[in-house]
Amino acid sequence: MTYIAHKNNRLMIEGVDIANLAATIPTPFYIYSSATMRARFQSLKAAVNHPRVKIFFAVKANSNIAVLSVLGKEGANMDIVSSGEMKRALAAGIPGSRMVFSGVGKTDDEIAFALQNDIYQINAESLPELDAINRVAVRLNVKAPIALRVNPDVDAKTHAKISTGKDENKFGISWDHVEEAVRKVASLPNLTFMGLSAHIGSQITNTQPFVNSAARMEEMVARLRGAGHTIQRISLGGGLGIPYRGETIPLADFGKLVHAFAEKMQCDVELEPGRFLVGEAGVLITKVIYVKKTNSKQFLIVDGAMNDLIRPTLYEAYHPIGKVIEADTKATPQTYDIVGPICETGDFLAQDRPLAPCQEGDLIAIFMAGAYGATMSSMYNSRSLIGEVLVNGNQTAIIRKPLTIEQQLLWETIPTF
Repeated sequence: MTYIAHKNNRLMIEGVDIANLAATIPTPFYIYSSATMRARFQSLKAAVNHPRVKIFFAVKANSNIAVLSVLGKEGANMDIVSSGEMKRALAAGIPGSRMVFSGVGKTDDEIAFALQNDIYQINAESLPELDAINRVAVRLNVKAPIALRVNPDVDAKTHAKISTGKDENKFGISWDHVEEAVRKVASLPNLTFMGLSAHIGSQITNTQPFVNSAARMEEMVARLRGAGHTIQRISLGGGLGIPYRGETIPLADFGKLVHAFAEKMQCDVELEPGRFLVGEAGVLITKVIYVKKTNSKQFLIVDGAMNDLIRPTLYEAYHPIGKVIEADTKATPQTYDIVGPICETGDFLAQDRPLAPCQEGDLIAIFMAGAYGATMSSMYNSRSLIGEVLVNGNQTAIIRKPLTIEQQLLWETIPTF
């Protein structure tokens, strides 16, 4: 079921008319459909259909505590990459015992906070990190549950900046060093070896990279079990994409792959989806300030900008775009660059995009913006950090108020020297 669609030419998110809402709160803002998030989680759970598969939402995709609460109540666990994300998940009501802690640069303070909050698992990514975790665990007199994040050297065939599973990437323990790392875990008194973790990238839209990664993990598990090591948990990571350009997402095939893997491995299997659960649930609503024409281009200058949604600039990412109110007309579409007020040529949300003719004051919707949108936003050019809204049926709630320049100035001081 589609919860975000035009009805009678007006954009509706569940039971909420977006044009009416935008008349009451300032643009730009992010708005999320809770029903879409719940539906995506349940579709993944049903596709996998295995009692030993645990789903951990990648908090970095959207860390608003209201979003985490929606998914947590639905049954999602949390995959975190910082103590800040752990504090957010805790604030959303998810205990540390339902979190895995990933990331290549965990500090001693972050490790201690995770252990003090009963972390389910720490995914260690290097040999020096194992020493650090053990050092902190000794000080706290606890045993740290460890999975080794391994680098399977699998090309996910995705954008270079979101590829994580190749040997040239910074993530994970090199394939040839995994057995050495397992021996090191066994030698450190305050570490407990639980298993292996892998993550090969993001926005993957075919199953072959997952097939390749699962085969590599199966190979390594066989070697380790053959050497007498117990493997209780294996993570296949996340990365399943969404249809930004209408791609067919192979959810059923992915689910069958994971189900078969769990059956064969006879242990718990973890997944760490982010974008798949929240990406399609979010829309960035922005307003046209000016329509500007040059000899070579036609620009829609809107009040949203790259500081609000950096993906098009950073990743050359494509987002579907439409007008909030679609005029009932046969007017010829116009080609626009949709740009913001930031003083950068790279400040664009879309380029050469056909839209029905627009004018000042029109509302524009940037779709599929629920992942890596608000979480990557900034206050560049001393702009406000924009608000976020959650929809549940015909109800709305502001789940992040805009952070204004006046509030930002309260953080800063001019020294007296």
